[in-house]
Amino acid sequence: MLKIAYHPIYKYELPDGHRFPMAKYNLLPEYLLAKGICTKNNFFEPQKISEEIILKVHDETYYRRLLALDLERKEIRRIGFPLREDLVNRGHYIIGGTIQGCEFAMQYGVSLNIAGGTHHAYSDRGEAFCLLNDQAVAAQYLLDNGKASQILIVDLDVHQGNGTAKIFENNPKVFTFSMHGAKNYPFKKEKSDLDIGLEDGTKDAEFLSTLKSTLPLLIKKVQPDFIFYLSGVDILKNDKLGRLACTLEGCAARDKFVFETCKKSNIPLQVSMGGGYSPKIDVIIEAHSNTYKMAQEVYFK
Repeated sequence: MLKIAYHPIYKYELPDGHRFPMAKYNLLPEYLLAKGICTKNNFFEPQKISEEIILKVHDETYYRRLLALDLERKEIRRIGFPLREDLVNRGHYIIGGTIQGCEFAMQYGVSLNIAGGTHHAYSDRGEAFCLLNDQAVAAQYLLDNGKASQILIVDLDVHQGNGTAKIFENNPKVFTFSMHGAKNYPFKKEKSDLDIGLEDGTKDAEFLSTLKSTLPLLIKKVQPDFIFYLSGVDILKNDKLGRLACTLEGCAARDKFVFETCKKSNIPLQVSMGGGYSPKIDVIIEAHSNTYKMAQEVYFK
């Protein structure tokens, strides 16, 4: 059964006119149910993760200041939304959903988190709507608890996973792969184990060809026993924060290929949603919902 992490705390409001489209967290679960892609049985409500687990990845000084809402103004500007207790608390539940999702992935092959993909969070700072790095904390949790010995992180968001790359730059047990817009944020890139920068305006054919020629060989090389996938839909044409030109169909084909490749390799897969900033909220919802549709189709039909 497909298991999906969703907690009511994922829903929250930001000031009118804020560019981060929070409505998708409210609308996506409803859309999945209305379209019959999922049932209520597919959803689980994650628990709040403990600070002990978070501090395996995040710097304690940063974490304590985050809890105390004691970041400097320039640090808050870098994050991009107001520093509030409910948003910090929300981050703990998102990490909980990703970690619990790993357990379900090991049982069923795949699991998804309605939120997450907070790959711009470094160990000692937040950036670009990311306070705490859910997949990085979950990857370290699997290693620390003997649930995985070699991890591959596949980041196909339009923005490089800079925080994740930096966190694991000296850890040979986690291989970071980021395929992103070469000229997009972050403008100063970190060094992933494998970075593929795509030119502005890259369309479906080139995107998919590059992915298909890379991922199977990478799995063969790395030999992971667990994979994390960041399935951002900001690769779409006209995305406000992206510079590629993929279609809804191409984005769905991307997800299907990742799912088919991981299933064929018999490697558990945890998926966090990542970015999506199209001007029309219905496009964002449809693009994200296709990820869940492809998971159902590949793993459970």
